[in-house]
Amino acid sequence: MSVSTEARTRSGPRAASTGFGAWLASARRTMERPLTPYYVLLGASGLLLAIGLIMVLSASSVDAYKAYGSSYYWVIRQAIWVGIAIPLAWLATRLPKRLIRLASWPTLVASVVMLALTQVPGLGVAVNGNQNWLALGPFQLQPSELAKFALVLWCADVYARKDRLLDSWRHMLLPVVPVIGLIAVLVLAGGDLGTALVIFAIALGMLWVVGVPVRLFVAAVSVVSVAALFLAASSPERLTRITSFVNPFKDFQGSGWQAAHGLLGMASGGVLGKGIGASQQKWGNLPYPHTDFIFAVLGEELGLVGTLLVLVLFLAITWAGLRVAMTTQDLFVRYASAGVILWLMAHVMINIGMVLALLPVIGIPLPLVSYGGSSLVPELVALGLVIGFARSEPAAADALRDRRRGRATGVNARTGRGR
Repeated sequence: MSVSTEARTRSGPRAASTGFGAWLASARRTMERPLTPYYVLLGASGLLLAIGLIMVLSASSVDAYKAYGSSYYWVIRQAIWVGIAIPLAWLATRLPKRLIRLASWPTLVASVVMLALTQVPGLGVAVNGNQNWLALGPFQLQPSELAKFALVLWCADVYARKDRLLDSWRHMLLPVVPVIGLIAVLVLAGGDLGTALVIFAIALGMLWVVGVPVRLFVAAVSVVSVAALFLAASSPERLTRITSFVNPFKDFQGSGWQAAHGLLGMASGGVLGKGIGASQQKWGNLPYPHTDFIFAVLGEELGLVGTLLVLVLFLAITWAGLRVAMTTQDLFVRYASAGVILWLMAHVMINIGMVLALLPVIGIPLPLVSYGGSSLVPELVALGLVIGFARSEPAAADALRDRRRGRATGVNARTGRGR
């Protein structure tokens, strides 16, 4: 072996190791930059919106053509909602934190009033057996989605104001727990156990974030679990859903129909999927393919690669939102950012758990992807707030200012060199 060959042999692994280490160091530096959460939130949210519009078009095309004579009926409505939500989300990124905190109180009151109005004859609308929709002229809204958003902001404001008093368990629980209980009762009055569980999940998450003692947290989880089981057992339909999700194929033609076809769609997609528009389950086999079970159609058409992409995007939002919450010095920003992430990720876990038959079917949409303006608008506005928090942090604001100056003068803000 020549000297040069031996040198290359010895230095090869070391060079590869050095190259990989340099890549890791570069990736770590990128993740630690002040503006990284801002760009991650912006990019991941935009990609999920785009995927959502594509999948709503594909998943709803058959149902829309049968019902309305146009395959584009549902996706056009979803596009209108996106057109409404994006300007509101952009506005949310620019709102002063003081105004957001002030608005949290009337928003909470408005959502409670709207929830109560769903039980008023002539105003409340029943959908799929649940009296949880409100008719406002030509529109139908689901006030519980606004209530989740308002609850997160209101809890964040209350806990930020009471920060020095949170050593006492009374101040941790009051007035937050009674208000959450009121909202949950109003939601349950409409028969929507799934949304009530999400509200309880938000409440438990907020209690954990503010540092509630473990014994109180365990007690709260136990109470919520017992109450949920009692409410589920009190309704024959809910009890059937709970007992059938473990093995949906046992009652394939009955209560397990939706969950079973969701699994069949996921399983038949393989690694790369059948291609956009090629789903077979949406042809009448899978109920609500463009809402609660859109992830099943996505798995069938885009395969494992598509589902992993969506999961990675949600994980990216989670990481960026929690990064904002952990690095900020503003207590309201910390609690609000954590609350928004808890709310959205509760939706993600429950929805995907339903599709994979890991959880009962309780009618929770997939954030930013499923059809529905009542859920999309509050979710996108909430993400807009977190994006605004990310860009207004002192280090991020300074980096943005330097970047604008660099563009104005033709100088690279990182290297200090001209273009």
